[in-house]
Amino acid sequence: MTGPAPTPPSVWREGDFRRLWIGQTTSQLGTQAAQVILPLIAVVALSADTEQVGVLRAVQQAPILLLSLFAGAGVDRRRSTDVMVLADVGRTVVLAVVPVLYLLGMLDIPLLVLVAFLVGALTVYFDVAYQTSLVRLVKRDQLTQGTSALEASRSATQIAGPAIGGALVSLVTAPIAILASAFFLTLSVLSIRRIRRPESMPRPAAGQARVWRQIHEGLRLVVNDASLRAVGIASALFQFSFAAVMTIYLLFLPRTLHLSGAAVGLVLAAMGPGALVGSLLSARLPRRYGYGAVLVSAAVLADGVMLCVPALRGSSAVTIGALMAVNFLFGVFSQVVDVTVVTVRQAITPIPIQGRVVATLNFVGMGLTPLGSLLGGYLAGALGLRTSLLLTAVALALSPVFMALSPLARLGKHLPDPAGGSG
Repeated sequence: MTGPAPTPPSVWREGDFRRLWIGQTTSQLGTQAAQVILPLIAVVALSADTEQVGVLRAVQQAPILLLSLFAGAGVDRRRSTDVMVLADVGRTVVLAVVPVLYLLGMLDIPLLVLVAFLVGALTVYFDVAYQTSLVRLVKRDQLTQGTSALEASRSATQIAGPAIGGALVSLVTAPIAILASAFFLTLSVLSIRRIRRPESMPRPAAGQARVWRQIHEGLRLVVNDASLRAVGIASALFQFSFAAVMTIYLLFLPRTLHLSGAAVGLVLAAMGPGALVGSLLSARLPRRYGYGAVLVSAAVLADGVMLCVPALRGSSAVTIGALMAVNFLFGVFSQVVDVTVVTVRQAITPIPIQGRVVATLNFVGMGLTPLGSLLGGYLAGALGLRTSLLLTAVALALSPVFMALSPLARLGKHLPDPAGGSG
């Protein structure tokens, strides 16, 4: 009988990890703010209709479908920190152009759509790189600490990002408010570029054939492993429906409930504290009740609370409080699902292929989000905001229903063994 494993040294003692954490946190803060401000630029400054807002969100999400697999193969051949720095520099420049075009009277919906696409493309590369960088920068026995810290900071940015974005839109014009995102992305660059630890990476063969072979390895592992395959399908069902919900939701709050920009930011920011609570619960609940039971029940509760939103009316303090409560609970349970899924994925995936599996699951899980956004915009115009919001909120139930019927529901209190695969 062996004793407990020795406690690994604190990841916070690692200077390079602290720089990664600061850079990832500020980058996510800028990203979260931009996700609120860009649609508000279209709605408030450019008087976009429902279909145009749907197109804007779809174009911003389209690079997930178009570029994720290539991003995974690319990150596996380069320093992940270099990829993050280049992605943040690119997003800073693109976003800084928006207020210039606005002040010159040149900003219109087509240009804003182009900005959304470029920002979305660079975000794909940053997200794959940061999810891969931790494995390369810290020791294996520090991965749990590092993952928890990065997930907690990502949750915290869901509090501050929308709140900052909404508040700035109320204080200054929406196109000027986007400079806040550019500022946070610049801070990320300054921190990440100071990381000096060499990254351990396989030396790939040259040529395009190697890229496709790497992509195929990631796809093959996800397709062949029942649990990873279920993660991808469940994520796709959720992200498709959630993209439709959020497209309508961002129109429903200001146009049907007549909330101000600050109130919209406050309501959306309520997901952040919920996500922090969810991060704490996700470290304990699976060990007590089992990973499968926690995944299914948390998904049901997260999606169920969104059904309350279409019933709300008016812009009173009671309505705002109810919206904040719904978003808080959604943040709690959706974060439990997210962290539990990440833990299962990390346990199943061999370290040399982590980047490609992350990219593959991003591709499969979020590839349908552009179609979901387009559907949301179409339904909002055809059926009205309240009815379409109810229908898309009901569609969220597809994901927990699939989870309940998949191998994920049968996961017990112990994580599954690593799947086969090679990098």
